[in-house]
Amino acid sequence: MSKTFSKADVASHNKGDSLWIIVDDDVYDLTKFQDDHPGGKKILTRVAGKDASKQFWKYHNEGILKKYKPSLQIGSLDSKPKVEPKPEPKPEAKPSTTYAAPVPTKAPVQSSQQEEAEALEQFGSQIPFADPSWYQNYHSAYYNETHAALRAEVREWVESEIEPFVTEWDEKKEVPREIFLEAGRRGYLAGLLGVHYPVEYVKNTVKSVPPEKWDLFHEMIITDELSRVGSGGFVWNMIGGFGIGGPPLIKFGKKALKDRIMPGILTGEKRICLAITEPDAGSDVANLTCEAKLSEDGKHYIVNGEKKWITNGIWADYFTTAVRTGGEGMNGVSLLLIERDMGGVSTRRMDCQGVWSSGTTYITFEDVKVPVENLLGKENQGFKVIMTNFNHERVGIIIQSLRFSRVCYEESVKYASKRRTFGKKLIDHPVIRMKLAHMARQIEASYNWLENLVYQCEKMGETEAMLRLGGAIAGLKAQSTLTFEFCAREASQIFGGLSYSRGGQGAKVERLYRDVRAYAIPGGSEEIMLDLSMRQSLRVAKASGMKL
Repeated sequence: MSKTFSKADVASHNKGDSLWIIVDDDVYDLTKFQDDHPGGKKILTRVAGKDASKQFWKYHNEGILKKYKPSLQIGSLDSKPKVEPKPEPKPEAKPSTTYAAPVPTKAPVQSSQQEEAEALEQFGSQIPFADPSWYQNYHSAYYNETHAALRAEVREWVESEIEPFVTEWDEKKEVPREIFLEAGRRGYLAGLLGVHYPVEYVKNTVKSVPPEKWDLFHEMIITDELSRVGSGGFVWNMIGGFGIGGPPLIKFGKKALKDRIMPGILTGEKRICLAITEPDAGSDVANLTCEAKLSEDGKHYIVNGEKKWITNGIWADYFTTAVRTGGEGMNGVSLLLIERDMGGVSTRRMDCQGVWSSGTTYITFEDVKVPVENLLGKENQGFKVIMTNFNHERVGIIIQSLRFSRVCYEESVKYASKRRTFGKKLIDHPVIRMKLAHMARQIEASYNWLENLVYQCEKMGETEAMLRLGGAIAGLKAQSTLTFEFCAREASQIFGGLSYSRGGQGAKVERLYRDVRAYAIPGGSEEIMLDLSMRQSLRVAKASGMKL
């Protein structure tokens, strides 16, 4: 049970050899922390024995409190209001307890779609537009209690084990391996491949969702909740290489290859990435030059070439690699799974503007012998595999960009609600509310488009989705990254100088502003996406009988 203290108790610990402070009615012992305080001892001495809440929140964000609270908090004030614990959820969730609106007991049995359309309970901060509308008791046809349970499970993990340390990891340019392994133990990695949950390859499934109920909205929730930390580097470290390098293997790899490789990457013990982009071939995939020639005995491909800007490549054990096995153009491209321990694979880290902890890599392949069994799909037909995979990659970028936009918006609302200028809070200035309104309208419009496209992906087959949705996904990819850039800029204006220096209250905004280009360019630049959205949509519509 937590100890309680009076304000007089705290006031007696006001010297360097015993220094306590109060933050939001909680008591902290900073005696041993003084030497580690970034602002020096004097700042702490000024508030020793006092309520330092105002001073703390002036310089720090919530992540700092979460990071140090477990080790420095010694109790709370005896005057702190008691928070009643929430009752434990019942094992069998009934509509009347899970949903905000009760279902009549005597009504006829409803369809699953009708049941899922009931509004779920409120979740999160309830700041308007800071979370998707279904978090705020809005009705939605897309989500049910399994989505709500997963959302709560992931958020609890992220807020307690990840968010307090993201800034530190970003500065070190690496996320602890244990975090990735924990994602595997929780069963999250297996749910991020754009396929039905692959139970045949996993030891542990997701606790809150039965595998048979897994869908693309569950996958979206994991990505979305991970993105709340406000770091593209962290998200890409976790799912950047895995989420785009893994799908071609599980969808197009031979059974023996999948049986050997999939279990290791789904536990997180092994890592995989996608290696397509080259120094001279980015969005123009059909013109890549990394070459794979068959050996004289026909048992191996000999691979030579280079890849650039490859996410997670520095740590990867496996490289899902686009190579040229035939003539020029798209009809000469194949996809190979190259394994690092085959020899001839060298990687070096690239320093980039943003996504610092993502492990961006330059790769060189020199006479790498790859067994023909490692071919994904058919020889010279890899371009179709790559194009199918692009939809999954772009949807991931969209989810992340829109959550990052919400982070910029949410951080701005919180800051504007406490920062005072010219005698009143920032949020009381119409010009600030206008900035927030423009952020919210773009986020909500884009997110509703996203939900619709994810639903279509869920209902359509792989080939149909590639053809019919490719144009729309490309358009939304551009829309979401432009929204992200807009929100990052407006948030930076609201935070002012705090968003220009690293760390402190503006840490998330400053970091995300650096990450903007990492979303606007990879997966297809905005210009190419907008052109593709029209070309692809018109081509498909014409084949379907469009009337002009």
